[in-house]
Formats: sequence, structure tokens, C-alpha cells
Amino acid sequence: MFSMKFLLYLLIMAGVTYLIRLIPILLVKKQIKNRFLLSFLHYVPYAVLSSMTVPACFMATGHIATGIIGFVAALILAWKNQSLVTVAAGASGAVLIAEIVMMYLI
Repeated sequence: MFSMKFLLYLLIMAGVTYLIRLIPILLVKKQIKNRFLLSFLHYVPYAVLSSMTVPACFMATGHIATGIIGFVAALILAWKNQSLVTVAAGASGAVLIAEIVMMYLI
């Protein structure tokens, strides 16, 4: 079912993930009071999520142009304060329509 190689990789990844979370806890014993550092740490999760999500938006479709269309549709819907479900559905719908149009153009 699972190979030994896969289990070894899984254990290594689990260990690295655990260490990444453990090291700051061990090194920082007292509360952080530096305002710059606190504001920097506040935005780290958003930056990491964006750096993983945005490239995937462009590369997940058949053509980069349809990825850009879906991304722009998501930005417009988010700018208009729509819910996350509406933004995702609207972007997916825009990509679907753009893919259908591209299918007939190419």
C-alpha cells in the first residue's frame, strides 16, 4: 500500500513542519513588544497564502489568458465585497466561459 520511501518522506516532512513551529516558541520566551516586528508578523500568513495561491490561479487553467480572466473576475467581485463563495463561483464561471470561447477560437 505505502512504500517505505513514502513513509520516510512523510516522517521527514512532519519533522520539518514540527521544527519550524517549535523553534520560535523555544527562542522567544517573552512577549514581543516591538511594534514593527508585530506588524510584520501580522502580515506573514497573508503573504504566504498569497504567494501560494496567486501563481496557482494563473497556471490552473488550459491557457494563461483564461487564468488572468478568472483572476480579474475574482478581484472585481472581491472589490465589490462579495462573499468568498460568490467570488470563487464567479471566477470559476468566468474561466469556464473563457475556456469555451478559447476552444472555438483556437
